Amino acid sequence: MKRILAGATAEFRIALRNRWVAIAIVMMALFSLVLAAAGSAPTGAVGVDKMSVTVASLTSLGVYLVPLLALLMSFDAIAGEVERGTLPLALTYPVSRQEILLGKFLAQMGILGLALGIGYAIAAGLAFWQDPRAGEGVAAMLRLFASSLLLGATFLAIGYAISAVSRRPGAAAGLAIGLWLVLVILYDLGLLAAIVVDQGGVFTTDIFPYALLANPADAFRLFNLASSGAGGAASGVGGASGSIPAGQALAVIAIWPLVAFGLALAALRRVKP
Repeated sequence: MKRILAGATAEFRIALRNRWVAIAIVMMALFSLVLAAAGSAPTGAVGVDKMSVTVASLTSLGVYLVPLLALLMSFDAIAGEVERGTLPLALTYPVSRQEILLGKFLAQMGILGLALGIGYAIAAGLAFWQDPRAGEGVAAMLRLFASSLLLGATFLAIGYAISAVSRRPGAAAGLAIGLWLVLVILYDLGLLAAIVVDQGGVFTTDIFPYALLANPADAFRLFNLASSGAGGAASGVGGASGSIPAGQALAVIAIWPLVAFGLALAALRRVKP
């Protein structure tokens, strides 16, 4: 544990020096503030408190921004050290590859948690200022924060796996952005196209819910929309939040970080120092 914490401390200091901490905090704070301010209009129409509507808006932000931030922080974690020659040097010390990976993971999860906490706290403060009933949605905001951390953990670990497989920062960056596009944007477009073609057939009724749950980004969106009570304000794939139990979506969100970290560790063990 001491070796893991020492590695995490070193990684956090490197992130501070490279401005990753400041970048993550500013991005989350800025986008959260804009979405919270712009999301006040639907409150009366939906019939829920301002905090719940803010959670629905932040869910749309989180499903795009959290995976992107996580991948940008992690794609260089292994490939960069291989290219610079620091990974072979680290492995000459009495530290295992698992401990190295856990140290990086803890440091970057700390950065992500700090950015999410500040961003969501700003949005929550604005919701309390605008609506005296905002306290009704505090539980939904806390669920959003926790599930955002789980989503970020999933994509951090996926980024480590990509970094270990690529072994070159340039290739890892390309794969990370490509994976983000597929899982966050193109996957949903493909599902919607399949629904249109299927016209209420077997895919729409039997396969579509499981296809949504298979994607951690969609599971995150469905869980938070269902938990916030503002699912009725969503459209498209997000509108399915009422038909899929929140417990199933939460189980997927909780399992994915373990699976992704296992894949990352297996990929790191194949890297030759």
